[in-house]
Amino acid sequence: MGLSASGKTTLAQLLARALAQQGFTVEVLDGDIVRTTLSKGLGFTPGDRVTNLRRIAARAQNLVRQQIVTIVAAICPYHAIREEVRAIIGEYVEVYLNCPLSVCISRDPKGLYRKALAGEIQHFTGIDDVFETPVRPDIQVTTHAEDPEASLARILRGLEALRRLSPETAALPEKQEEEPGPPQPSLRFAR
Repeated sequence: MGLSASGKTTLAQLLARALAQQGFTVEVLDGDIVRTTLSKGLGFTPGDRVTNLRRIAARAQNLVRQQIVTIVAAICPYHAIREEVRAIIGEYVEVYLNCPLSVCISRDPKGLYRKALAGEIQHFTGIDDVFETPVRPDIQVTTHAEDPEASLARILRGLEALRRLSPETAALPEKQEEEPGPPQPSLRFAR
């Protein structure tokens, strides 16, 4: 989780590929894509955000029950919904992509911050709605201070330290030439 433009989609795709290369079946639930399908029509009000996250959690819970490693790339701005999601999913690791708001605004690949700052989007996290910094994330990466591969390595080491991966699995796979593409409605990676 992290602010918009903190690198959630990029790292989710890199992590999914790394785990798939180790033989895991992996699904990525990208918050931007879920908003166009499962949560179509929801806005950015706190209530709509919570509804969206509950829907994502329910989908993730179903995938986890099927032994599918599920990576959720979503903002998840409030402590209370994070705890609710943790309880719903069960097998949950909170990864916080710590990136200053100023850096996220400068990245702004979808122009959302520009629109929020111009008043075209109301209740936008980090602008006129709060992002409650995680108190005790299981893993934290600083996406403004390291490249995506370094953040991926930190996530894999964190998963190993939490005993979610074996040391062999947590080793970085060979670097691929292709860059992560645009998010897909539901990305399933299998070896």
